[in-house]
Amino acid sequence: MTKNIAALDPKENILIKGAKLHNLKDIDVAIPRNKLVVITGLSGSGKSSLAFDTLFAEGQRRYVESLSSYARQFLGRLNKPKVDYIKGIAPAIAIEQKVNSTNPRSTVGTSTEIYDYLKLLYARIGKTYSPVSGKEVKKHTVTDVLNFIKEIELKSKLLLLAPVHIPEDRNVLQTLKILAQQGYARIKYKGEILRIEEIEKEIERDFYLVIDRIVVKDDEDFFNRLGDAIQTAFFEGKGECIIEELATNKETLFNNKFELDGIQFLEPNTHLFSFNNPYGACPKCEGYGNVIGVDEELVIPNTSLSILDNAILPWKSDSFKKYKADLINNAYDLGISVHKPWFELSEEHKQLIWDGNDSFDGLHDFFKHLEEKSYKIQYRVMLSRYRGKTKCTACNGKRLREETNNIKVGGKHINNLVDLPLDELAQFFKQLKLNTYDADIAKRLLVEINNRLQFLNDVGLKYLTLNRTSNTLSGGESQRINLATSLGSSLVGSMYILDEPSIGLHPKDTERLIKVLKDLRDLGNTVIVVEHDEDIMKASDVIIDIGPEAGTYGGEIVAEGTFNDILKSNSLTAQYLNEKLKIEVPKKRRKYTNVIKVVGARENNLKNVDATFPLNTLTVVTGVSGSGKSTLVSKILYPAVQKVVGGYGEKVGQFTELQGNADKVEHIEFINQNPIGRSSRSNPVTYVKAYDDIRALFASEKLSKIRNYQPKHFSFNVEGGRCEKCKGEGEVTIEMQFMADVHLECDICKGKRFKKEVLEVKVHDKSINDILNSTIDDAIAFFTEHNETKIVKKLKPLQDVGLGYVTLGQSSSTLSGGEAQRIKLASFLVKGSRQSKSLFIFDEPTTGLHFHDIQKLLNSFNALIDNGHSIIVIEHNIDLIKCADYIIDLGKEGGKNGGNITFEGLPEDLINVKESYTAPYLKEKL
Repeated sequence: MTKNIAALDPKENILIKGAKLHNLKDIDVAIPRNKLVVITGLSGSGKSSLAFDTLFAEGQRRYVESLSSYARQFLGRLNKPKVDYIKGIAPAIAIEQKVNSTNPRSTVGTSTEIYDYLKLLYARIGKTYSPVSGKEVKKHTVTDVLNFIKEIELKSKLLLLAPVHIPEDRNVLQTLKILAQQGYARIKYKGEILRIEEIEKEIERDFYLVIDRIVVKDDEDFFNRLGDAIQTAFFEGKGECIIEELATNKETLFNNKFELDGIQFLEPNTHLFSFNNPYGACPKCEGYGNVIGVDEELVIPNTSLSILDNAILPWKSDSFKKYKADLINNAYDLGISVHKPWFELSEEHKQLIWDGNDSFDGLHDFFKHLEEKSYKIQYRVMLSRYRGKTKCTACNGKRLREETNNIKVGGKHINNLVDLPLDELAQFFKQLKLNTYDADIAKRLLVEINNRLQFLNDVGLKYLTLNRTSNTLSGGESQRINLATSLGSSLVGSMYILDEPSIGLHPKDTERLIKVLKDLRDLGNTVIVVEHDEDIMKASDVIIDIGPEAGTYGGEIVAEGTFNDILKSNSLTAQYLNEKLKIEVPKKRRKYTNVIKVVGARENNLKNVDATFPLNTLTVVTGVSGSGKSTLVSKILYPAVQKVVGGYGEKVGQFTELQGNADKVEHIEFINQNPIGRSSRSNPVTYVKAYDDIRALFASEKLSKIRNYQPKHFSFNVEGGRCEKCKGEGEVTIEMQFMADVHLECDICKGKRFKKEVLEVKVHDKSINDILNSTIDDAIAFFTEHNETKIVKKLKPLQDVGLGYVTLGQSSSTLSGGEAQRIKLASFLVKGSRQSKSLFIFDEPTTGLHFHDIQKLLNSFNALIDNGHSIIVIEHNIDLIKCADYIIDLGKEGGKNGGNITFEGLPEDLINVKESYTAPYLKEKL
């Protein structure tokens, strides 16, 4: 479908002419401005090539071109995307679904900028309260003293006094002499006014300097002169001055130091509230919130045990039994139950056991005692057993120095606020009452804070806290945080390009996401979304469907227009939308005999729940974002089974015990969306081990034998046949100071990775470079034709999981999360039939998948289960949920109000559960 693009107005459309990058077939596209546009199509059809590699890349390049020549010299040349021209482009902002930050200091608060506004708010209007008396700490200014004098009756006589501080190495007479030289005439000593020149013998060191004698007038000049005198009094009195009314002898003390109850307080400023600044950071953990110390989870590994049953592991041994006995003897008097499981004890009682008291030694004292004896090897070994990262005891994980607890706004200090879930925090700011003066100062800040909190709640992140570190967020969460941050900065006239923002979102939250995207559009932006979600397509203004298939068979526009226009077309997307094609609901659900049961899961927000996971079936765990799905599966089930299967594993979250048939599992794999291989050399063929056979094939050619080439000459990882300038990468990386690195094609091998003479070796007219650049579909066809069944067998699973469009040599670092996950799945299918009975756990495998590809994914899943393996999937996609044999639904909400199991059982039974948010969406499909 080609449009006459030249006839359209670039003021109203973004016009792309002749896009040919990757697999795009010289297409022309007109994207209307200030609309919500969805680009859809099969995985690998060319959506990202069009949206990110063409449109966004050109937006970036033009931005760089607009910089000064000085700035451009650091940026090198950004290559133009392969396109004839792009007109009407706006400044581009791309929001991708990668977890960007690995920085342990980055938190939700800092990355959304809410924390920056909070710091300002506390520095500007925070009130400091003394922890001793609870009174507000104030310091007096010259204005305060003047205002006090204005209240006094006219013509009253006053003295302005300053206490004299005499240095240690000076006597009184020397001090008086210096004061006289400075022009002062009188002092007040023991209630009398004395002239300095008349004092001839030593007096006591305790006296006041008379700065000025005042008769109160109502006169502008009088107050101007008086202001200077008060300033001098504060200086001479080292921050203190006194006004004495002569008629009544009443003295009033003014202090311009920030102190109360004998404590000198720190004055609020923005650095005091910054944990990235040495002035504000907690001195013990330096602003990280955790330190290396005694890890509570290692000391009390099983919280379902009671004190009597040895919940406290180090006190179990014979040498330290007396500590346990002391605790048990004193427990009754302290009201601590020794029969209750540890997790049921109150926070105060737990703290008491750690801190100890006069009658018994707590755990802190016990470890201190071990440290004192650490010259003995057995104590060092004992200590090392309980070392780990633990919450900082000085700031309790809040990252700031303790003085910040004295400064409050609306009755709460900043450390209270960073631990509140975002919906409660938004409520706090809505109800915040301030006096007129403070309200004027805080007005602009509160607008920014409230807006940003509103956006975060709108994109379904209300269960997060500002103190949550960025590197613990999922890809979908970090993408939605970036989206909310962009909304907060409320740019106008920009082009937002989003990569599947609905990932990790329950259908219930998708509705709110759509509202956010529409708000972004209504501000006056063009919002372009690469997406497969049906609801987002329905809400869009324009859909561009790219296809018809993937890889070399894709890259064309098969349909464009509104949702209804798409339905009339014959593209694969349309056929699934109007149900000509559909993912069938299985005729019958698989029966199971063996199960693994997790009892008493209470990590994060899980409310002591029991969950049953059947084996040899497809089990799906669902629930809204933040309801506890990942915690249950990846923090408890996976490491717990791993320990049964392999005897080792990661740290397991809090739970009571594992029951059932975990011993029936011989191997367990957790397949998440982390990239395969960290290096840019890793690629799909090396991952599924097909490259070894391909190299051997090339080494067996006649020309190879004449030139004595070994299989290693056809590898780009070792010296020999690879291009030495780019070391077989095909591109040279130029490191940019203070900007992202730029990758340029190697000018010697022109991106082909190998030396010229190695490329002369051909198998059936194809060089090693041609093979690496062909798609998996094409390679399978090629090797099948020439009877290379061994290679075909290894590549086939990649095609089965819907990755036929990926080229064999595509660098892993350029694959999306969903693609990386499916390559891992393919590598197990390669081993699948031979491998021991395995349990596979997938975290949102439908990421980046079109309906048509979900069908392929399900076929791969069924193949694994038919081979005797078991699959557990964390998922929100209703098309996959309806195909499950067994569903565990968590909820009802996220965060604090989540962590309960609302349903376990068959999909058919779930649709009648009132409590579940998944039920109504599943009902439509069943």
